[in-house]
Amino acid sequence: MVPVLPGAEPFRHEGGEVGVLLCHGFTGSPQSLRPWAEYLAGRGLTVSLPLLPGHGTRWQDMQLTGWQDWYAEVDRALRELLERCSQVFVFGLSMGGALTLRLAARHGDAVSGIVLVNPANKVHDKLAVLLPVAKHFVRSTPGIASDIAKPGSAEVGYDRVPTRAAHSLREFLRLVDTELPQVTQPVLLLHSPQDHVVPPVDSARVLSRVSSTDVTETLLEQSYHVATLDHDAERIFDDSYAFIARLAPQLGAVGKEGTATGG
Repeated sequence: MVPVLPGAEPFRHEGGEVGVLLCHGFTGSPQSLRPWAEYLAGRGLTVSLPLLPGHGTRWQDMQLTGWQDWYAEVDRALRELLERCSQVFVFGLSMGGALTLRLAARHGDAVSGIVLVNPANKVHDKLAVLLPVAKHFVRSTPGIASDIAKPGSAEVGYDRVPTRAAHSLREFLRLVDTELPQVTQPVLLLHSPQDHVVPPVDSARVLSRVSSTDVTETLLEQSYHVATLDHDAERIFDDSYAFIARLAPQLGAVGKEGTATGG
C-alpha cells in the first residue's frame, strides 16, 4: 500500500442530527476541504470527508480507477450519513461538485440541499477529444492542482493528470450533465470569475439546467479555482453554514458541542 500524502487523510466528525458530506476534486484530496470540514464540525454538525479512490497517494494509482469508483465512495459515505442523521447536505468542489449533483439527482429528497464551489461540467481542454486514443499512448499530462490566488496557500494534489482517469472524468461529466434536470434541492453555488481550471461557463450551465427553485449564486472575486483554501474561504464557510441553518430548523437546538477528530 502506498501511504497517503500528509494532510490528504479522510476526515470524520460525529456531531448532531444534521450531517454534511464533502466531496473533493479530481486529482485533489480531502486537504482542500479540510478547513471547511473542521469549521462545520466546530458548529456541532456530523461531517464526512472521504478520500476518493486513487487520490491522495501518487498519480499512478489513479490510472487504475474511474468515475464509477469515485462515485461509489461518495455514495457509500452518503448512505452512512443518512442512516445516522435526520438531515443530510452535500457539498463539493470542482469534480466534487459534479459528484454532489449526481448524488442529488439520484437520492432526491434524502439530500436536503447542496453547496457547489466551482463545479465542473465539462473537460474544456482542446485535446480532450483525443483522450479515448491518447490514454493508450500518453500516460499523463501536467497537473491542475493548487490554482490559488492567496500567497502561501497550497493544495495537496497530483502534479500530473493521468490520461486514463481524465478520459473517465470526461465521460462522467457528460453523464452528470444529462441528469441535472433531476436536481430539485435548494442550491448554493459559489464560483470564481478568475478560475484557471474550471471556467465560469460551467457554473452558468449547471444553474441553467437544474430544476431547483431555491437557488443562490455567489461570486468569489478574490479567489481562483481552489477557493476553499483561498481568500474567500471564510465566506464559503459562513454562507454554507447559514444555508444549512435556514433549511435545518433543528440546528438551533444542536449548539456547538463536540470536538473534531480526523482519521
